[in-house]
Amino acid sequence: MVSYKVTLFTGNRVAAGTFNHVFIKLVGTEGESERKWLVGFKGASAFIRGAESSFTVCAPTSLGKLVLVEVDKKSLLLFPEDSWFLTKVEVKSPDGDTFTFPVHRWISDSSVHRFREATALRIIDDQHHLGRYSREQELKEREEDYRWHVYAEGIPHCIKADGPTSLPCEVQFSFTKTTEFLFTASSGLSELKLKGLDGCKKGWTNIDDIDRVFCCKQTDIADYVQEHWKEDSFFGMQFLNGVNPILIRRCTELPRNFPVTDCMVFPCGQMSLAEEIKKGNIFLCDYKHLDGVKTNTINGKKQYLMAPLVLLQKTEDKKLMPIAIQLKQAPAEDNPIFLPTDPEYDWLLAKIFVRSADFSEHQLNTHLLRTHLLAEVFAVSLLRNVPMVHPLYKLLIPHTRYTLQINFLARNLLISEKGSFTQFAASGGEGMMTILRRSLSAVTYTSLCFPDDVAERGVQDVPNYYYRDDGLRLWEITYRFVKGVIEFYYKNDEEVQQDTEIQKWISDIFKHGFLSQACTGIPQSFTSVAQLVKFVTMVIFTGSAQHAAVNSAQYDYGGWMPNTPISLKRPPPTKKGVANEDTMLETLPDVNVTVQGMATLWLLSKQSSDFVPLGNTPEQHFSEDTPCEFIKNFQAELEEQSRRIKARNKKLEVPYKYLNPEEVENSVAI
Repeated sequence: MVSYKVTLFTGNRVAAGTFNHVFIKLVGTEGESERKWLVGFKGASAFIRGAESSFTVCAPTSLGKLVLVEVDKKSLLLFPEDSWFLTKVEVKSPDGDTFTFPVHRWISDSSVHRFREATALRIIDDQHHLGRYSREQELKEREEDYRWHVYAEGIPHCIKADGPTSLPCEVQFSFTKTTEFLFTASSGLSELKLKGLDGCKKGWTNIDDIDRVFCCKQTDIADYVQEHWKEDSFFGMQFLNGVNPILIRRCTELPRNFPVTDCMVFPCGQMSLAEEIKKGNIFLCDYKHLDGVKTNTINGKKQYLMAPLVLLQKTEDKKLMPIAIQLKQAPAEDNPIFLPTDPEYDWLLAKIFVRSADFSEHQLNTHLLRTHLLAEVFAVSLLRNVPMVHPLYKLLIPHTRYTLQINFLARNLLISEKGSFTQFAASGGEGMMTILRRSLSAVTYTSLCFPDDVAERGVQDVPNYYYRDDGLRLWEITYRFVKGVIEFYYKNDEEVQQDTEIQKWISDIFKHGFLSQACTGIPQSFTSVAQLVKFVTMVIFTGSAQHAAVNSAQYDYGGWMPNTPISLKRPPPTKKGVANEDTMLETLPDVNVTVQGMATLWLLSKQSSDFVPLGNTPEQHFSEDTPCEFIKNFQAELEEQSRRIKARNKKLEVPYKYLNPEEVENSVAI
């Protein structure tokens, strides 16, 4: 008779423990043990929250190399069946070898759950004793749990689920996250002291009234926005460091539908557009995806959404200044090009229409599509196609935390028929789907890979572009980490080509995320280690850094509504010289639309108490020393980057904090 020391680790999270009977079986290359009831001197407390409990499991002879454990639990008469979060199982053999079986999931039923040894490779499937539970069988079970669903034609597919509780337990919110999210969602109007105003369908008659509402909840940056929102320099700065910093690109030639002339922008003849373009000083923001979109009707009033073109100039004092705005794509007599030299409210209204367009472009393309929906595709494909012992699973699973449930809630609470975005945004409803489809057709692999995107947009040398600077640094740090881990497991390109699981992962992403559009440049298969490293870096960056950059600033820059109106209820001026303050107030959204927008942005910007910053992995999936060392180095580099950003921000009038690693969540979790 030989004895094995078996230690089970219960997670240190709310309601992680169980009072049910727990059973285990060990499976090795030379045999398997009997199923054993794990009962010891700790009694019912053996599997409480945070517990580490050891037991002895015996077998007639040596089991050889351990490759699998089978765990199940049964309810007691006094205690009903409950959920148990098992972190991992460690087994020490009579020979002194230690085998680790990562779990990191909820066990909610009485079924037998099988977990592979942390260092297990594909060769174990060739062992005859595992024929009844091969990797193929494991993935078949996962395919049933993680099924694809078409939410709407023309946009990325999502997980099929009837509700948050129907999602697999391992991807659901924690108790803390659930409680906190529901409270924040239900109390947003009260917390902002806006309760009562959400039913007011009147327009604003005084800018001071907006001020009084806004003062109920301010942040330092939101306060700055309120003071400076009318300034051209601040308007230009937001294209670099605001909530939507990916649209701006260097202008190499004027679009044919934007007939700006030298005398318009340089009336004194001090320079020419051709010269400034040649010097690399002219930049363009084009909202063409919004052109002709059917707009919403709110409070019985037709809403307006333009598709502007904005021309900006880099000045000698390193500012980015708007020099021309055309609010519709097609040039026409009733579509004037607005200029900083125009009357005050003509120019201000033009900027307001741009900022409102930016809201829809940001929320639907930059934020929802390019982070939330793609992160869900990456996660579902991983959970369907890659077993837990696979290095890719271990590398990416921390970056899927809460993504599937937050996206289900977003579809239900924001973009459904009765969702707040559908009801209160100019682009809600039919227009929303039009924009999403157009945006997906324009997504390219280049635009998702941060350094490539910066180069393709020609913005390498724009001064004071902190989103670019911090993003490039985070991409480099993440790339080095991913490269180290991937190259530890894959020694040559042939090993990548022959790994059927990662090939199925990328194939599903291409099919269900990018709808098999080869023009996107998304790989359809992996042919080299280098290609795999770059793609995995992009996946991690998208779900962590990129999401933080386009999510966390929402209330800072949108809380003061005139800076980012979610809808506008008057058409833009068709000629100059007739707009005034009353025109502006009549154009801004109604009171209830304003406060609903504020409450939603407050919710989306609020950090959870169980926030996990980039690089932190509460659940240890890797067991080998080398990957664990890479993780430590990754964390150290992130800490150093955080110190650099804090030191820089102390010198800035408007600090850029959204890509500080301490503020970047590991996954799309809000």
